[in-house]
Order: sequence, then structure tokens, then C-alpha cells
Amino acid sequence: MLTFYNEHHAQHRGRHEMFRGALVPCFEKPERVDMVLAEFERRGLGKVVTPHGVSLVSLERIHTPRYLHFLRNAWSEWVALDEANADKDAFPSVWPIRGMRTDIEPDNFAARMGLYSMDSGTPLTAGTWIAAKTGADCAVNAAHALRLGERGTFALTRPPGHHAGADFFGGYCFLNNAALAAQHLLDDGARKVAILDIDYHHGNGTQSIFYGRNDVLFISIHADPRTEYPFYLGHASETGDGDGKGYNMNLPLAAGSTPAQWFLALESACVKLASFAPDALVVSLGVDTFAGDPLSSFALHSGDFLRIGERIAHTGLPTAFVFEGGYAVNEIGINVVNVLEGFETAN
Repeated sequence: MLTFYNEHHAQHRGRHEMFRGALVPCFEKPERVDMVLAEFERRGLGKVVTPHGVSLVSLERIHTPRYLHFLRNAWSEWVALDEANADKDAFPSVWPIRGMRTDIEPDNFAARMGLYSMDSGTPLTAGTWIAAKTGADCAVNAAHALRLGERGTFALTRPPGHHAGADFFGGYCFLNNAALAAQHLLDDGARKVAILDIDYHHGNGTQSIFYGRNDVLFISIHADPRTEYPFYLGHASETGDGDGKGYNMNLPLAAGSTPAQWFLALESACVKLASFAPDALVVSLGVDTFAGDPLSSFALHSGDFLRIGERIAHTGLPTAFVFEGGYAVNEIGINVVNVLEGFETAN
């Protein structure tokens, strides 16, 4: 499997995040990728390369220009407010809600940060832009390699992406890598593309980006949003809008769902994939469905991730895997690489 590695990922290293009313050490940390890379290389599963850079125009196929402008310049603006801010992560503190305007960009930095964010748990750091941009490069390169004939590719990067919308960050995510990969496949000649999100948390950013379109099928298996982040999107009744009606499939599962229940949902997703008949598949690969994950209440075990890779392989689709969540750091390498090995070795 050809893997595109984000060598700049560790430049995004948050000090703390807001979790259940307290500042705690970040769950989303550089060791997550380090452990996956070490396990991938230990098993000799394929070649690891760095990506070619992609243009800002490519990012604008998914993200709005004013959001990208903010993200590129946010750290320098934060430090310009007070040089002591160089030793602090930036967090939003105010947000526009129902009835407030979002079309006018405020001059105030805190107000603009709130305009472009969805939570207070996603620290923006000195290296956020370079890490997120290089991650987007990895995802687009992984997609392009499919068009060049690769059967399977992997974008090994952080911060993750599936919570990021066209003009907002949150859930540890800044640029939506899976959406960028899917859009590149379309721009490169694919007629239609599917995204399968198997992270524990619903990919609200990806859904919102493609919700009115029929050239991208989005399917997500995730924890019920009535009890789990991102809370305000991810219900089964959300099936698309306008031209996108019928091209969004959410499969929410209750807390404590068993592996058998999870795999039944995966089978439903694969049936939907087969009926859509895409030219390629992008997988938002989160392994926070693991029983030992600190942010999950599902019960998958390491061996189950081999089965996931095998089932995805049986769709017969060229597939780009994009790394998302997973916070049981000691096991994360085994779990991620099990998915990839299951895919690679499936008959």
C-alpha cells in the first residue's frame, strides 16, 4: 500500500483542550501518527513517501477563500495581539448562533475565530496551518495515486479532518482531508465517488460539504449524536437535500453497541455502496471505535479491524484511506495497520 506521510504533523501540538469543563492534556497528539508509522514500517506493508504540495486553488474546491485566509494568518494575528500569546494556544470564546449574521467578517480576532469554529476543544497552535496543509497534500496525493492505478493508498496525517466544514474548524479538524480527496478524484475524471466514514464520531463537516450533491455518496457509521459529539448532526433522517437527496446515509449506533451490531451497519453501508457503484472510495479511517478508546463507548477489538479492511476490499473499489480519530495511543498502530493489512491481503 502506498502511504503518503505528513512529515510536518508534529508542528501542530496542542498544549491543552477543553473537555467536560476542564483544561486537560490534548487527546489528539503527535504520538498517534508516530505509533501508526512505526507499526506500518514494522510489518513492511508498503512504501512510505512524502506528498507533492497542492495549490490553494485545490483547497478552495472544498473550503471558502475567506476561511483559508483566516486559517493561514490566524497564528500571526494571535501573537500580534500580545507577544505572550506565543506561549499559549488560541481558543475561540464567542460564537454566532441563530439569528446572528455570519456574512460580515468582524475585525476583532476573537470574533473571527468564533465565526470559523464549532467548539472550544480544538486548539490552534503555531504549526496548525503547516500541519493541516501538508495533511491536505497527503490526501490529494493519495487520491491522485488511485487515478494512476494504485488499488489502495493511505494518507497518514494529523490533525484529522472530517469535522471541518467548508468554513469552520472543530473536533480537532481544520481542513477536510476526505472531502478534498473525493473532490480531487472528481476533478481528475471520476464520475462519482463514495466516502465511507467509520470513525466513532459522525463526520459532520464531510456531510455538510456534500449534502446537496449527487456525485458524492457519504455514508457514516457512528455513535448516536443524541449522546455523542458532534451532537447536532448525524441522525438517520438526514438523507441529503435537493440534488443530494438519497446520497447521504447515516447509521448511528447506541452507546455500548457490540461488534456484531457494528458489522451489521457496515454491511448495510456496503450494500448502499454497491448500488451507487462509484468509481472510487475514500475511507475516513478512525479507530476510536476500539473498546479501549478513552473517547468511545463501542467495543471493537484489534482483530475486528482486520475484518473491516477485508470487507472494504471486497467492494472491489480503488480506495484511499485517510487517517482520522483514535485516541488509545498504545494500540492505535495495531488497529490502523490491521485495517490496511486486511484490505491488502483480502482475496
